[in-house]
Amino acid sequence: MESSAFNSMSTDELWSLHQRVISILTRRMAEEKSKLEQRLRRLGGNPAIRHDRPRRPYPKVLPKYQNPRNPTEKWSGRGKQPRWVRAQLSAGKKLDHLLIDRSETQRRRQSA
Repeated sequence: MESSAFNSMSTDELWSLHQRVISILTRRMAEEKSKLEQRLRRLGGNPAIRHDRPRRPYPKVLPKYQNPRNPTEKWSGRGKQPRWVRAQLSAGKKLDHLLIDRSETQRRRQSA
């Protein structure tokens, strides 16, 4: 349908068209879902994939890199690089320049 046809329709006609589209889409989505679940059963998978099991506990990771401009910004070296790391690397620095000196932090912990 062209937009001019929609402009000439009354609100009730538009609402009834909306309801028909919703019912057709709901039916088609249910059919597609059943087809996909059928394919999954044939492949040997479980159609009711369970997401209720708890996540595996990961150990705490100490930060490995520190922003020289803002020492409160730290990164463990895992996951996506923070913007400040990318900025430092694009400025020509190497990751070795951003390493946290562990001997200093260990001295602080021992003295505390």
